[in-house]
Amino acid sequence: MEKILRYLSVFTLVAVTLVPVGYSSAKTNDNEATNIDSNLLYSPNHWQVVKQVFQLHVPKNAKPLEQLIIDAPSTVAVSNDIDVLDNQGKKININISVEDRRIIITFPETVKNDVNKILVALNRVQQPINGPTTIYELSAKVVGSNAEIPIGKAQFSTF
Repeated sequence: MEKILRYLSVFTLVAVTLVPVGYSSAKTNDNEATNIDSNLLYSPNHWQVVKQVFQLHVPKNAKPLEQLIIDAPSTVAVSNDIDVLDNQGKKININISVEDRRIIITFPETVKNDVNKILVALNRVQQPINGPTTIYELSAKVVGSNAEIPIGKAQFSTF
């Protein structure tokens, strides 16, 4: 038990010394307003794991989707744990490939024309707690075309 307490106290001391802290000082000149030169710096390693879900509307007379391409920002780490659901809430069969910050979701089976909404759930996304808004750029490829069609952006605020 003593050994565990020693390790715990050493770990606590090491953890406390590794947190970066800025130095603050107040100006003492009475002729000027009190001001702080600098303040506490937060470690950039404060991450949270979230689930980010967005919905795509598919035009009824459009060609079936072949691929959905998601360009993730550099501020997040996205896993390949992704679910795609139709408007009935049923999982759609997909293949996922990740190339750098680009996620390519391929639909091996044709998505039926009666599916007018697709729900994309990005599970286990790591994002900074106090970071900027996360914006994904979305594009698609349809059956019979090799052109990448921009379809919009998905935006998520940090909290």
